[in-house]
Amino acid sequence: MGQDATEAGIMNRRLEFLKGVGIFAGLSDADLRFLAENLVSRKYRKMEIIFHQGDDSQTLYLIVKGKVRIYSVNPGGEETSYRIFAEKDVIGEFAAIDGKPRSTTAKAVEDCVLIELERSMFRKCLREMPELSMGLIRHLVNKLRWTTEYAETIARYDTKGRLLHIILQYKDLFGKEIEPGMVYEYQLYMNQEDLASMIGARREWVNRILQQWRKDGLLEASHGNIKILDLPAVEKERNRRMDISDEDGEW
Repeated sequence: MGQDATEAGIMNRRLEFLKGVGIFAGLSDADLRFLAENLVSRKYRKMEIIFHQGDDSQTLYLIVKGKVRIYSVNPGGEETSYRIFAEKDVIGEFAAIDGKPRSTTAKAVEDCVLIELERSMFRKCLREMPELSMGLIRHLVNKLRWTTEYAETIARYDTKGRLLHIILQYKDLFGKEIEPGMVYEYQLYMNQEDLASMIGARREWVNRILQQWRKDGLLEASHGNIKILDLPAVEKERNRRMDISDEDGEW
């Protein structure tokens, strides 16, 4: 009786979780239950690799708890960070769709709980659940929109503007309101080198600029923790950096 109750509790939690994941919106209760029965839960410790760039693994992952950093490594060993994913996000879907090696690496930046769906089961569900196919299309479109916005950021802003835009993007995703309309704080789990890789700059340049912004009362950044001290001023400075040349020489 106790084991049955425990299994029922796990199933109910999975069903509630799946209902809140956009890719599964519109699925019937029967479809959601089938999915829940074929998911495997796994814990990852902070800094543990979930999958490596170049791996042949084809599992799809749903983040139940924690945050995951997605990045690539060039032949010289340098990392380029792309994005931080959090609760209810889906990762690893490209390999689950096309069966090709992983194009990026995924690393847990804090203790995480993920639920995993093998490619064969995922493809079976896509064939048999039309609404899942539509959900996947919506999910991929959202990722494409994010990628397009990122490309526009690179094109429209100077280097300072790119960094501020990224800080503001993650404030919208993770920020905790300290003082309405003014002060916000969040843990980004990216160091200065990670931030530099996202905007095509050097870590030393990012360190210098962050120190200057702290002196100016705009924001503070330490050990991956971001605290926006004056949101209107940060937004104004970000907007001012549009379509202007870098004025600090090498970055």
